[in-house]
Amino acid sequence: MRRRDFAAWGLGGLAGLAGPAMAGPSFATLADGFLEALWKLDPDAAVAAGRFEFAGQLTLPSAAQRQRQRRFLQQWLQRFNGAPGMNLTASERMDCAMLMAKIRSDLWALDELREWAWNPAQYNPAGAIDLVLNTDWAPDAERVKALQQRVKRLPVFYAEARKSLAGVTREHTELALQQAPGVLAVLDDLQARARQAGLASAVQPDLDAARRAVAGYQAHLTALLPTARRPWRLGAALYEPRFAHDIQSARTARETYELALARREEVLASMQAQARLLWPTVIGTEPVPDDRFALIGRVIDKLSEQHVARERFVDEIRAQIPQLEAWIRDHDLLTLDPSKPLVVRETPVYQRGVAGAGIEAPGPYRPQDKTYYNVTPLDGATPEQAESSLREYNHWILQILNIHEAIPGHYTQLVYANRAPSKVKALFGNGAMVEGWAVYGERMMIESGYGASPEMTLMWGKWHLRSVTNTILDYSVHVLGMQQADALDLLTRQAFQTASEAREKWRRVQLTSVQLTSYFSGYSEIVALREEMQKRPGFNLKTFHEKFLGYGSAPVRLIAAEMLRA
Repeated sequence: MRRRDFAAWGLGGLAGLAGPAMAGPSFATLADGFLEALWKLDPDAAVAAGRFEFAGQLTLPSAAQRQRQRRFLQQWLQRFNGAPGMNLTASERMDCAMLMAKIRSDLWALDELREWAWNPAQYNPAGAIDLVLNTDWAPDAERVKALQQRVKRLPVFYAEARKSLAGVTREHTELALQQAPGVLAVLDDLQARARQAGLASAVQPDLDAARRAVAGYQAHLTALLPTARRPWRLGAALYEPRFAHDIQSARTARETYELALARREEVLASMQAQARLLWPTVIGTEPVPDDRFALIGRVIDKLSEQHVARERFVDEIRAQIPQLEAWIRDHDLLTLDPSKPLVVRETPVYQRGVAGAGIEAPGPYRPQDKTYYNVTPLDGATPEQAESSLREYNHWILQILNIHEAIPGHYTQLVYANRAPSKVKALFGNGAMVEGWAVYGERMMIESGYGASPEMTLMWGKWHLRSVTNTILDYSVHVLGMQQADALDLLTRQAFQTASEAREKWRRVQLTSVQLTSYFSGYSEIVALREEMQKRPGFNLKTFHEKFLGYGSAPVRLIAAEMLRA
């Protein structure tokens, strides 16, 4: 899972940023003007993109600022409506399509989805504080002073958040309460840094006021819990348009769901054959079950006993990264950039509660900064919970996780995206392309012979089935009304996930919608594109990979249109 989505604009702004359309600007001038206006409208998005001159500003989630955002989006949509009449390059055509799609998506989210009213977890200022404090963009004293200006506004920030909330869900309210201690933790980090910079006494009053504001927000949310009755299921009326806006696929949500059902049958048939092959060596002389779920599940369950020790979970992930890099180089699958640092670290507390692992990449304005591979440790888990998680991320699956998140998955793709000539494609990257590439990267490695063994083939089938099942689960839950018992059965018995993993996925599907479909949607479109390109004379896999990634994080359907046009 990729974190820090630069395309997720905030709710702040300044009036009058988009005036009357200029006469005859080039598209590059128009796009640059939009970006510069956007950073003034939304300093949080600017910081996420690496524009730290906005570090001292804070986007306020007020009704007035939502209205400013609405005017901004409407005015810029009108401007970009005229861009297709310009003589655009292929890259500019993609940029224009992405910008217009993003503006329409944000207008829809603002006025139809209205998550700002029912999701208290949206109001979490910790990420920007952590990023400003721990990115080497200025001396410590300058970072502290910038953050002091931001922290000064936190009481107003939380006051506006409270006013914005109406008809919240219990699940998102509980998530906000779970993450609140993480906000206090980054304030503690700021206090420690201020002390080191000799600014402790100057910053202390603002930190104290900010902590009181966090406590006040926690108390407000706790009081809301008894009446938090808004359904967390999105429902068909919102799901299909959200899928269209977020995924930007050539298919509808329903079509993608049906394609996932068909792919599920293909994967299960392959896994059944593989499990039958492994049965004598893994299980022994016991009769082979007729039920395919029992057959596959028994073999996977026995193999899953082979896993890293609990205390070495994060260290083992860290140790595998150089091995994956060496495999990519030795098999000439991609050109890697050794100058781009990847740091494996424990997930910050304020980010925990949704996914166990994820990549946190720098903004395209500062591609030289560190990329963090956040991994949630098992320190707080009971022995039973830890064992369940370790069995899920067993000897083989842990390697596939690192392929997905790091090499050649998210980390590699985002390095390519940040050096693409167009910032638009990096800033407003399509989640289905990003997640789809990571899923495709798993297949790429298996096809190249990585970890070649019947066990790895079976475990990749289990992992791949997870991305397929994500789509089935998300659509079934949010549109078809699937209940918890059926969802857990789908995940455990039919997709061979451990109980702890299934519980986490059930929680995630309550807290998110559509995002879980991005893995299979993007993957299936990348595979379809590769199959078309392979029909052409002189096809080369490495060339295909690098050309595909060279378009940045654009939707796969736009990349496919350009590659097939050539």
